[in-house]
Amino acid sequence: MIPYTLIRSKRKTIALHIRNATLEVRAPLRVGIHEIEQFITSKMDWITDKLAQSAERIANQKSFSLTYGSMVFYRGGSYPIIARDGKQSGFDGECFYIPPGLNPEQVKAICMQIYSSLAKNHMPEQVWLYAKKMALMPTAVKINGAKSRWGSCSSKKSINFSWRLMMAEDDVIDYVIVHELAHLREMNHSPRFWAIVESALPDYRERKIKLKNFQKKLSIENWN
Repeated sequence: MIPYTLIRSKRKTIALHIRNATLEVRAPLRVGIHEIEQFITSKMDWITDKLAQSAERIANQKSFSLTYGSMVFYRGGSYPIIARDGKQSGFDGECFYIPPGLNPEQVKAICMQIYSSLAKNHMPEQVWLYAKKMALMPTAVKINGAKSRWGSCSSKKSINFSWRLMMAEDDVIDYVIVHELAHLREMNHSPRFWAIVESALPDYRERKIKLKNFQKKLSIENWN
């Protein structure tokens, strides 16, 4: 039997989750260990596959490193990190330029700052473009460092985006923008919500799939 962490709650069914290359089992309060382990055995192929994927992803994240010459994504394109004399850093359309003599952690930290700056310049402009089209105006557009959410909409109608979104292609970025704008009217994912999204982006389903694929690609990198 594969080692696992058992979490009991007032749920009705047994569920399996993979967390950091370990198996987490969520089960109803009164279900016996024998039944739980029978369920685990019945899902062994799935568990083995997912554990291997998770272990590989963790190994890739641990080995992830940025230095001069490394390639990074920006709006779907791939650009090199280049040393440039002086103390300035930024993106010039052809490369991410940073001061020379930095270690990998410093290089990554500066790249994160560049992404944040790029997001603050690009995102508000795109939001206002779609806000006018959808007749849905947020009270503010903010950039944060969220790791697990591309965007969010507050009860005060403020929209937030992770700077990490700037690595995605433009059509994916625009999908997230429209998604959050739609929440200004519908704070849920009801059919009414998706109708609002579709009215602005008829191909939103394809963009949604692209976002999921991009998220998988980015999950092997460690931008924390």
